[in-house]
Amino acid sequence: MTEFKLPELGENIEQGDLVRLMVEPGTRVNEGQPVMELETDKAVVEVPSSVSGVIKEVRVKEGEKLKVGQVIFTVDDGAKRNGGNKKKEHPETPELRAATKDAGRATAETAAPSAQPLPPPDSHEEPRRASEFRLPELGENIEQGDLIRLMISPGTKVLEGQPVLELETDKAVVEVPCSVAGVVKDLHVKEGDKLKVGQLIFTLEGPTVAAPPQPKPEPVEHASGQHGARLAFQAAIQAEGKREEQALPPDLPFHPPPAFQLPAQLGKVAGTEHRPPIPAAPMVRRLARELGVDIYEVKATGPGRRISEDDVKAHAKQLLATAASRAQVPRSLAEPKLPDFAKWGKIERVSMRAVRRKTAEHLREAWNTVPHVTQNDRADITELEQLRARFATKVEEAGGKMTVTAIALKIAASALKIFPQFNASIDLERGEIVYKQYVNIGVAVDTERGLLVPVLREVDKKNIVELASELAQLSKKARDKKLAPEEMEGGTFTITNLGGIGGTGFSPIVNHPEVAILGLSRSRMEPEWINGKFEPRLILPLSLSYDHRLIDGADAARFLRWVAEAFEQPFLLSVQG
Repeated sequence: MTEFKLPELGENIEQGDLVRLMVEPGTRVNEGQPVMELETDKAVVEVPSSVSGVIKEVRVKEGEKLKVGQVIFTVDDGAKRNGGNKKKEHPETPELRAATKDAGRATAETAAPSAQPLPPPDSHEEPRRASEFRLPELGENIEQGDLIRLMISPGTKVLEGQPVLELETDKAVVEVPCSVAGVVKDLHVKEGDKLKVGQLIFTLEGPTVAAPPQPKPEPVEHASGQHGARLAFQAAIQAEGKREEQALPPDLPFHPPPAFQLPAQLGKVAGTEHRPPIPAAPMVRRLARELGVDIYEVKATGPGRRISEDDVKAHAKQLLATAASRAQVPRSLAEPKLPDFAKWGKIERVSMRAVRRKTAEHLREAWNTVPHVTQNDRADITELEQLRARFATKVEEAGGKMTVTAIALKIAASALKIFPQFNASIDLERGEIVYKQYVNIGVAVDTERGLLVPVLREVDKKNIVELASELAQLSKKARDKKLAPEEMEGGTFTITNLGGIGGTGFSPIVNHPEVAILGLSRSRMEPEWINGKFEPRLILPLSLSYDHRLIDGADAARFLRWVAEAFEQPFLLSVQG
């Protein structure tokens, strides 16, 4: 009789909770085979057996808190002597082990009396010197799949039943086990290939026991041992798939549409076999593989920071939404072919200047990416205009000019503090909103080369006099062709003022990746009904374009109304700004 005791689990880890037992009395275990799942304060780990044999007595039960050195189960001494001190180099997954166990039981019950057992590993019978592994049947109506990951390479020793590749079908991502044993000689496929059932995957060399030839599908009770194991494995995959399909919410069916292949690719990361254990049960990890989700990227919300099935499904839905958004956004639009204008008269062709070409490209990308909406409002700046005239001289002495744009910079900076979603960006790839803790505002400047947008930094930390002076300097540099590229980067919001030219309103294009832009038009005297009579007031038209993916119409209306009231009541800046 031999005891299996809980081994040391790592530095400063003395105990853990038994999440799942993978064995029971009468089960045969091999050295290195996972026998239970244990949750420590750091992770959920599979604990391998250090003994081999047939389990006689299990002394713990699921849910117990186990300590290092505690007896877990005992095995029969005879089983240990006969079965082996030989370490299993590639332990099976729990799902594959269960499938193989069921297949073995079915085969033992139904095998023909004349069936010949396979020779033991130390038999002197001359083995076949070469064998092939071909892609087995994957399930009903599944004829092919995409090779996502190869788990072997030339020179790798593989065991029968060991997973050797990950294949993505139109239903799931599955691990395919090997039906032969030996040393891999030649690989005949590579990652990314589309494989068909029966296609040659690799050949082996050296002493190997080859699987019987693959016959046409037949009932399990008449199948060979290996074929029965393969059918049982497929049945386990299908049964698990049906169970998970029932568990998925209606808006996330188990059979993903073709568009889901993109999030599946987004969710996969190669080389995860060297990563630390992840706090998730095997059935949760299996679901992640089937949905094409990298479980290391899933945010855990379960007890003890464990990853649950709901966490995996939520992450998959997020990936799908991201992929759908990408599919709807054209990355490049082919320009329609132009007619031959010369056949109607004389023309002249002039090369597009670099600034104009860059502006065209950026604005086209912004227009194709951002679902634009423009909100309009009006501000009564009669009192503000009187203050502006009063302080104009002081600002000029500081090297600036007290313009409406300079005042708008301070008002916008204050508004961005109150409405932070306007000072943000959308990261669809990661499904996140990026809120900036700084306020850098760009101001569109009309130059002979085209539109340039210098950026004033930390606008919220400067007064109007400082902003007016800095704006004058940057505008001059833009017109003198001395504006550096870095002086046009890092903006979080943009202001564009066409009041010096004219107009009663317009729809500015959002300067992506920003989410909003404020447009100012020419102010004009208009009659306003005040206290029962019309009075002449100076009205400033305001136009706010915004990214409707992040900003709702009600938010935009509140933001622009706050801006308008700040223009109308400058005292608000000292109170709220």
